Amino acid sequence: MANSLHVTLFLLLSLLAAHKALASSHNHGLHLRSLEFSLFQHETTNKTGFVIVEGVTGPGITRTTTPFGTIFVYLNNLTTTISASSRLVGIAEGVSITSSFDGFRSISVAHITLEIHGYRGTVSVVGVVHNTKPAVLPVVGGTGDFLFVQGYVKSTLVDLEALNVMYKIDFHLYWPPYATNSPN
Repeated sequence: MANSLHVTLFLLLSLLAAHKALASSHNHGLHLRSLEFSLFQHETTNKTGFVIVEGVTGPGITRTTTPFGTIFVYLNNLTTTISASSRLVGIAEGVSITSSFDGFRSISVAHITLEIHGYRGTVSVVGVVHNTKPAVLPVVGGTGDFLFVQGYVKSTLVDLEALNVMYKIDFHLYWPPYATNSPN
């Protein structure tokens, strides 16, 4: 009888301890480190951005559309202001594949190298963008000071002039509590 009481008490205490540990691991009231900033992405057709494969159907290549299946690659500068000659703080390299028959939407993958506000490393994003509307892309990874970073970027078309295209990129980055090597 005493032995079964000890076992029952042990099980109840173990269950209580497990519940307490589980509850604290879901505590979202922790103070997360965060970093928010905006940069400008400068792209020039056939200089920093190229159509590699022309798609198979849909509208032709225009300033705002590409045929379904078009593969576009880019290596663009990221600056602190709207001026292409402002301070260079990063590079965006990536690929977009036109994924809609109207030619406006693409699946986009970007690897962004940054050196800004004392942080140095890369951020990777993946998602669907619209050529003329703002798009939100989730951050799927990072390296260097951005290791374990989470969050999203918002890309907005700012200027579409001849062969030059400019986007404003708003970064919303957060480090989870377990990311001990992230900058303070």
